[in-house]
Formats: sequence, structure tokens, C-alpha cells
Amino acid sequence: MKHSELRVFKDNGQKITCLTAYDASMAKLIDGAGVDIILIGDSLGMVIQGSENTRSVSMNDMLYHSAIVANACNQSLVIADMPFHSYDNPKTALVNAKELIDNGAHMVKLEGGVENTDVINALVSNNIRVCGHLGLQPQLVVDSSGYKVQGRGEADAQSILDNAMLLESIGVSILVLECIPSNLAKLITKKLKIPTIGIGAGKDCDGQVLVSYDMLGITLGRQPRFVRNFLSSESSISSAIKAFVSEVKEGSFPNKSESY
Repeated sequence: MKHSELRVFKDNGQKITCLTAYDASMAKLIDGAGVDIILIGDSLGMVIQGSENTRSVSMNDMLYHSAIVANACNQSLVIADMPFHSYDNPKTALVNAKELIDNGAHMVKLEGGVENTDVINALVSNNIRVCGHLGLQPQLVVDSSGYKVQGRGEADAQSILDNAMLLESIGVSILVLECIPSNLAKLITKKLKIPTIGIGAGKDCDGQVLVSYDMLGITLGRQPRFVRNFLSSESSISSAIKAFVSEVKEGSFPNKSESY
């Protein structure tokens, strides 16, 4: 999967699928099921390392997991998260992003908007593809009380829209929208030429992403409303992943009750 193919998917109205992977075995299953994008998420801080947030994940953690996941993939586009404090300035960001690309990632993802203009310009001008991330930004969340829907108010919604337009204008290739009202996600998706990937952002995004542990029912504790356990109605992990792919592609995931 090339990043340019995702634009074709958007133009043709074909939904894009994305799941997280942190190890070779899961990456092979996800890749083999035909998932379009595999994200090596800094969510590994929570689901692998047991932390309360993503902020403790280091560059070494991301390099290790990126290398083993990328090595297991044949067809999926591989995106690696840039962890907290790894892109504080353009110079630091460039060094770290290059390492992730050298470890097999096709693209890097970072959170935030206008405050990262210089960083994104540095990456794009050095031929490093960037995936943006707006709405709920997990790296700003310290504990579970911080996981709230963003963009409900008019000013907040306008800010997310403005940042989305800005990110596209400076060369971001894809945009993740997390935990925002579905009508706002629909508006942003319509205005942008680049694909949007939603998580808790309704069905009108160009694609959907879930943490693989969440969609397999492995994660303990209270789940956000946008999570669906695809394993509960399937006989194997492989068939659960394929069910996720088909339900995203046909537009039946997420449904209204799984959206804001």
C-alpha cells in the first residue's frame, strides 16, 4: 500500500481500514487480513507497558516496536507514532523521524496543529511523510479523566477545522480525527483533499482506526463508546480482523451509538 493510493480511496469513496500492531505475530495477522494501514501506536504505553497514559513511551520503545512490526508486513502502509517530546523542535523531530523511517515506517504520526508548523515543514521538506492527529490528543492526557470529546463548542470546533486545513496546506498526507462530534468530522472530511481516519469521530471519515487490543476485547476496564469487540461474534482473531475490515468498508462500523 502506497500513501498515494489512500487519496484514490478517498476520491472513489472507498473506506480505509487501520489497526494498531506492536509485535510481529499481530502485524502478520492484520497485514494478512488486508488492513490498509498498520499503526505502531504509542498506545503501547498503555496496552503493552501498563501505564496510565502514552507519555512514558520512549523513542527506543517506538524504534523497537516499529522494526518488528514493519518487518512482518507485506502490503499494509506502516505508520509509526512519534512519542511525547520526540518532536519538540524541528531538529529533534527530523532526527527521530528519520530513525523511525530507517526502522521500516513509511510515515510518522504526530499530534497537534499550528504549534507544529515548523516541525512538519522540516519533515515534509526532507521527504518524510506525515500523518496528523487532531481532536483528542492522547499525549496531552495525564489520566483517564482527560479522555473527553473535543470540539463540542463552536470555538473549539472552528479551531479543529482551521488546524485541519492548515495541516493539509503544509503537506500532511493523512489526518487522524479522535473523539470529535460526527458532524464536525463530516465537515472536515468534506473540506479536505487528504484522507481522514476517524476514531470516535463517526462514520463519515474516509477511514477508521481502532487499537487492536480494544477491538479484540483484550483491554480491561471501561471501554469508550466507539470501541466494538469484533472477536465476541467471531471464532478467531483472524476472522475478527476480517470482520472489522468488511464492516468499515461497507460503512456499518461505526454505527450511531458508537459515535458522538
